[in-house]
Formats: sequence, C-alpha cells, structure tokens
Amino acid sequence: MQAQISPQAWQFCWALLSPDKVPEIQYFGASALHTKISRYWGDIPAEQYDTLKTQLFSQIALFASGSKIVLTRLCVALASLALNMMPEAWPGAVSEMVRMFQEEGGGVDGRARCLALLELLTVLPEEFQTSRLPQYRKGQVRGALGREWAAVYPLLQQLLRQHDSPALVKARVLKCLSSWVLLDVPLSESEGLLEAGFAALSDPELFDTAVEAIVNAISQPDSQRYVNTLLKLVPQVLQLQDQLREAVQNGDMETSHGICRIAVSLGENHSRALLEQVEHWQSFLALVNMIMFCTGIPGHYPVNETTSSLTLTFWYTLQDDIMSFEAEKQAVYLQVYRPVYFQLVDVLLHKAQFPTDEEYASWSSDEKEQFRIYRVDISDTLMYVYEMLGAELLSNLYDKLGRLLTNAEQPTSWQHTEALLYGFQSIAETIDVNYSDVIPGLIGLIPRININNVQLADTVMFTIGALAEWLADHPVMLSSVLPLVLQALGNPDLSVSSVSTLKKICRECKYDLPPYATNIVAVSQEVLIKQIHKTSQCMWLMQALGFLLSALPVEDILRNLHSLITPYIQQLEKLAEETPNPSNKLAIIHILGLLSNLFTTLDITKQEDESGESAPPVKATPPQSGPNPVVVVLQQVFALIQTVLSKWLNDSQVVEAVCAIFEKSVKTLLHDFAPMVSQLSEMLGQMYSTIPQASALDLTRQMVHIFASETDHFPPIKALFELATSVTLTIFQQGPRDHPDIVDSFMQLQAQALKRKPDLFLSESLDVKAVFHCGVLSLKFPEAPTVKSTCLFFTELLPHCADIPPVGQVVQEDGKLLLLAVLEAIGGQSSRSLMDQFAEVLFSMNKHCFGLLTVWLKEALQSPGFPSSRVSDEQKDTFSQQVLRERVNKRRVKDIVKEFTLVCRGLHGTEYAAEY
Repeated sequence: MQAQISPQAWQFCWALLSPDKVPEIQYFGASALHTKISRYWGDIPAEQYDTLKTQLFSQIALFASGSKIVLTRLCVALASLALNMMPEAWPGAVSEMVRMFQEEGGGVDGRARCLALLELLTVLPEEFQTSRLPQYRKGQVRGALGREWAAVYPLLQQLLRQHDSPALVKARVLKCLSSWVLLDVPLSESEGLLEAGFAALSDPELFDTAVEAIVNAISQPDSQRYVNTLLKLVPQVLQLQDQLREAVQNGDMETSHGICRIAVSLGENHSRALLEQVEHWQSFLALVNMIMFCTGIPGHYPVNETTSSLTLTFWYTLQDDIMSFEAEKQAVYLQVYRPVYFQLVDVLLHKAQFPTDEEYASWSSDEKEQFRIYRVDISDTLMYVYEMLGAELLSNLYDKLGRLLTNAEQPTSWQHTEALLYGFQSIAETIDVNYSDVIPGLIGLIPRININNVQLADTVMFTIGALAEWLADHPVMLSSVLPLVLQALGNPDLSVSSVSTLKKICRECKYDLPPYATNIVAVSQEVLIKQIHKTSQCMWLMQALGFLLSALPVEDILRNLHSLITPYIQQLEKLAEETPNPSNKLAIIHILGLLSNLFTTLDITKQEDESGESAPPVKATPPQSGPNPVVVVLQQVFALIQTVLSKWLNDSQVVEAVCAIFEKSVKTLLHDFAPMVSQLSEMLGQMYSTIPQASALDLTRQMVHIFASETDHFPPIKALFELATSVTLTIFQQGPRDHPDIVDSFMQLQAQALKRKPDLFLSESLDVKAVFHCGVLSLKFPEAPTVKSTCLFFTELLPHCADIPPVGQVVQEDGKLLLLAVLEAIGGQSSRSLMDQFAEVLFSMNKHCFGLLTVWLKEALQSPGFPSSRVSDEQKDTFSQQVLRERVNKRRVKDIVKEFTLVCRGLHGTEYAAEY
C-alpha cells in the first residue's frame, strides 16, 4: 500500500506492466495506477493528463487479449482518469473511448477489442458510484455521463441485435446496461435494449445477466416518470408466464426466481403509477395475478422453492397505494382488489402449512429456522392485510375453521387446521379483536381440535395467549381454554408456548382467576417439582404465579406462598450446609432466581404510574393492613439468605442472585418494602465491606432512590451510603483498574444520591474531595459504560456548587483537574462515541462555574501540544471562545466538541469523519 501511494509509483507502475512480468505483478502495477489517479489526483500536473490517457489506452489495447484481472484494473484506472477530467478537460470522453476501440489496428482482433471496450464502459459507472469526488463535482460528472449515454446506447443495441454476436459479448452488453441504468439514464431511452433483454431471457446462458439488467432498469427511482415505457413493459412481463409455469413444472428454481424478480420489481416499484392508468387496469390486474402465482408457487419454502418470500413486500406496497387514494377512488379500487386480497390470505395460509411429519423430520435445522422466519413474515403480512379487509377476514377464517372441524365426512390434516389458527393468532396478537363477533365461536371451537401434533399444540397455545386481553373482557370463556393450557404445561415439548400463554392469561385476567387459583398453583408446583421446564421457562412460570397471587386476599396469598416456596426453602437450607461446589452453586442460583421472579410480579397494590429514575415512585391505593406478603416471606428467609451469603460471598453470581431478589422486591413493593430497609441496609453494608461487588452497589442505589428522602429511613440509608463510599474509596487507593464494574456502579450510586438526596454530601463522614478525585480518575477508564456513568456523576455534581459547600469547595480547588481530564478525552484519549457525554460535563461547568472555567480553559490550552499536537493555538482559541459563549444551548456545545475532537485526531474533513 505504501509503495502504491509513494511519488515513485508513477515510475514503477509502467515497468511492472511490461509483458515479461507475471500477471500478479502486472495487477499490482495496474492497481497502483488506479490508486494514484483516484486518490492523489491533485498530485498530477494538468499537462500530463493527455500522456497518461494515451498510455492507458495503449496498455488496455495490449491487455485486451491478455490477463482479464489486469485488463479490468487498467479499465478502472482509465475510468477514474475520465471521471476526474470530465467534463472540462475531457469533453466527450465516452464517445472517444468508443471511437478509439472501434478503430482497426494494434494487432488486436475485433472481438477482444470489443470485450475490452465493454469492460471499460461497464466499470465507468461503477467507478463513479464509489469515487471520492467532491459533492459538487459528482453532480457535474453525473450530468456529463448522462449525456454520454447517447454514445453507448447504439453500440449496445447493435451488439445485442446482431445474430452473430457471441453469447459472451451479449452477456457483457447486458452487464454494461445494468451498470449504466444505475446512473438514472431515462427509462424511455433504454426501451429497445430492455426489449432485447426480455428476448435474451429465453437463452439460458444470458438469463441471469438479463434478469439483473431488467430489474436494475425497472428499479431506478427515476423510472416512474416514464409511464408510457412502463406500460409497454407490462405485456412483456406477462409474456413470461408460460416460461415461468414451465420452470415451476420442471423444478427449475433459478428460472422461476428470476422471472418472479422481474414481475415483483415492476409491481413493487410502480404500483401507484400503474394503478393510476385506469384504462389499462386489466393488464395491471394480470400482473398482480402473475405475482399472486409467484406467492403461491408450489412446494415448501425454503426446500422446494425460494421465490414466494420475494413477493411479500409487493402486497404491502399495493395496499398502501390503494388505501392512499381519496375515498371515492379508493372504493372503486377496493371492489377490484378486496377479492384479490382474500385470495392472497388463502394462498399465504396454504404456504404457511407445515409439510408432512416425515418430510419435516428430514429438514435440516437451518431449513426449519428459515421456514420459521418465513412464517413470521407471512404473519406480519396477514396482520397488515387485516387493515384493508377488517372483521370480514376474521369471519372468513372462522367459517373455514368451523367447516374443517365440524365436517365429519372429510378427514382434515392437522396442517390445515394449524395454518388457519396461525392466521387468527397473527391478527389477534397485535390487533384489538374485542369487537369481533367470531372470537366466542373460535374459543368454542378450540376444545374440538384433535391435538395430535406438537406444532398444532404450540399454535393452539399461542392463539389462546394472543386472546388473553379478549379473555379479560369475557372471563366466562376462561373455563373453556384454561384446562388446555394447564394440561400443556406438563409437556416439555410445549414448554415455551404453554408457559408464555399462562403468563399472559395471569397478567391480563388476574382479577378473574381466583376461582382457578388453587388448580393453577397445584399444576405449576407439580411441573416445577418434576423439573419439566428449562430454567428460563421456570422463571416465566414464577412470574405468572406472581401475577395470579396478586389478586388474591392476603391470607390466601400467604397460604399459597407457603406451599409454593417451602420445598425450595428446605432445599436451600440443605444446600446452605453443604461445602460450596459448582453443582450446588447452580441449584442455589436457580432457587434464588425463582424467588426473585415471583417477587417481580407479586404486587397487591395497583400501580398508577410507572415512575422513572427521576421522580419518586407512587402507589395508587393504600396498602392493605398488615405487612406485605412478600415482606413476610423475605423476613422468614432472611437468616437463611445470610447463611448462604456467608459461604458464597466470594462468588459474584450468587451475590448477584441474592441482590436480585431484593432489587426486584424493592422495585415492585416500593414503600411497602419499608419494614426491611434497616436489616437489608445492615446486610448490604456487611456484604460490601467483606467483598465488594457491583451488584451490592446497584441495590444500594435502588434503596437510595426510593427511601433516601424519607425521614424514618434516612439514618440506615445514610449509614449504608457512607459505608459503601468509604469501602470503594479504599478500592481506588489499592488500584481500581481491575474493577471497572464496581467503578461504574459506584459512579451511578453517587449520581443517584446527588439527584435524590444531595444532603448526603453535607455529611462530615463523606470525603467529597476523595469522591471527586475518584471521578476524575474514572473518566480515564477505557470501558465506555464506566465513563458514561462518571460523566453523569459530574453533570449531577456541578449544579450543587452553590448549595452544598463541600461540593463548591472541591470544585474551586480541584475543578481544573476535571477540565484537564475532559480535554484529554476530547483530544483523543477517549472513544469518539463518548464525546456527547464529555460535552455535557463541559456544558455543566460552563453553566455552574463560568468564572473558574474561563481561567482554567485559558491556562490549560496554553500548554503546547495539549490536548493534541495536531491543533494550532488559533484553533484552541476558537474552541475556547465557542464553548464559553454557549451557556444555554447544550446541542451546540456537543457540535463544537465533535468538531474539535476531529481536528485533534487529524480526521477533520476526511470521509471517515463524514460518517460521524
């Protein structure tokens, strides 16, 4: 690479291209030429342009019969030269190229010259697409190339129409056409070539390149302006139907795929333009039906066909275009196209059907996964189509399903039933079906389904889950479906679908479930004890039970909790006595996970408002008398959890699992957790003092967030905050680099304290100066999350310069250290993705300690080579003035910092920076 860009490259390039060198060396020479021309055009004196052009022409003529890879590189080099010289220094460049290669001579046969010219004409637009020309030049050159199409078109036309043109030449012509249409050459000006392209589709050798050329031409955004040409293309596409049907019959997937691509690109890109040509409505409808044939192409995706998936976006586009017309016009189109869309639903549900069990068993896991994704795409399409067809679509599906399940004479395949249910599920999952009058009938039909297959059972489960909201409004129907769900819970093959469906029902219908609660808990306990489900499904099941128990009276909750949790507590007691080893560690984490998932959703109060980090959370209804059931359980197991911790304090995963129980409980219970604040604060303090772990700090932050503002709980929270701070400061003294997670959590804790209870920083026991210095140190960590949390800490700290004396004092004494760290980061020490965060710190300093910042900036930027050797004193002055001027507009400061960091890194004005 270094050699290619060196000044000596001009000399050695030509030498490397000499005929006695091997192709690899010649290729290197041609590549070096291209690099010099495309990237270092400014180094070439204008008087050398013509010499360079002549040399390149003669080299291309020499290599026309030589190595193909070297020829291509030389063509790319000449293309780059032409683009840099057009239009002033080389007007009519393309015409000259055509003329030069058509002239006889040079000892090169006509066919080789012709292929070399086609190669050159093909790479020219490609080189333009990837060229580094400035924006204003791109516009000029694009215009000049557009005008040169007149010189290219006749040549391509002649070569395609000549009967004696070899297939290789015709293929290159089509490739050349593909390349030029990307320049938005008017579709009307390539009509003749497209016609020849359609003719070439009957030649297997030319088929692929012809498809590519036609699709590229039709897909150009500009082509929709040429409606007359588009109208001429429709019959040409329709004429391909016989070839398409023949390909399908013969199992020729490549041909059917290619023809389908052409039909879809015409329909998808131009449906609106073609819809508006009312007098041609029949030919467009014929095109739509041709695409429908492609959607319903026989065989199972992706094993027997890969074509149908290409068509799905067309149906979205057509629907959008029809629905965008004004009401009167839309009504006319709907008369024609509603039946088409009903047919589409039938076709899609047929395509969504599973193959026979034997066939499905023979598919690879990759094919099964592709089929699953394909069905999701069909599901999305059905959901979209519902917008057009409305309730009638559900009635239609219900009638089909009803006929299928009640027709005793005709045996039905499970695949057919499953596909219809899948259609219902697709719609009910995302669309409010409360107003549909067919859902009660559907719920009535579900128990009649002969479930003899895992896929069918899965879909039945997911369909019931999709109707959970509807069941909440029609609780009388729960008795029809709940037994099915509980039965499915015992089948490991239906683990995901049955557990997720039960969770949805428990979440949506919890106030209607008390009559079924005993049964649900009993079945759930049984499957948990038998260990039928994997860990994640066990956690979901516990969440489901949390929702269920939330709606029961407190004494029932406690009774159920007792029976549900006791086996696990006994198991945990036993595990706590054992010597720690990997297998009992997994068992402990599993049990702790079950408890925390149960407490995540067990909430006996109705929450009005999902409060974020900023506002203190609120509960709508006053809690019931007596302690919260979760608190009762936590108090009962607290001593046991302490015993587990005492043995596993070294293990971050176990500590994390313990903290998760309390963190989930605090988040769910909020102020109902109050009775445990004191003992949990004490335990957290002991844990963190013995072996500091990030999860303990995260839980402390949660406690500060909820309880720091409450007078009763301030003393234990204050003691815990001070202890956590003092222990972490010791870690900083010993070297914090090995603990970026602790530093990250510590900075988040400090920021939360400043946000929720700044008074914590008034304490004499808190070393604010040390915390500040730890923050400055943390800004230099390589881990982005840690740096983000630290920047957040400083943006929370700086506004308190005035109202918290210790903060004001430390900023006055050591604020310059913070500024230096921020400037170092902007100068290139930190990732560019973090510049917005550093800009926020700078903005906060400017807003809350302007006088000091003015002095510090001046002093800091006086150091030569700081924050980067690439910035001049003038650039530093400009940066300083721009920052100090902006005390209101944070967005502007971010832009100033981004600009300055690019200059500091030597990236300003580069293409790399343009993406930033």
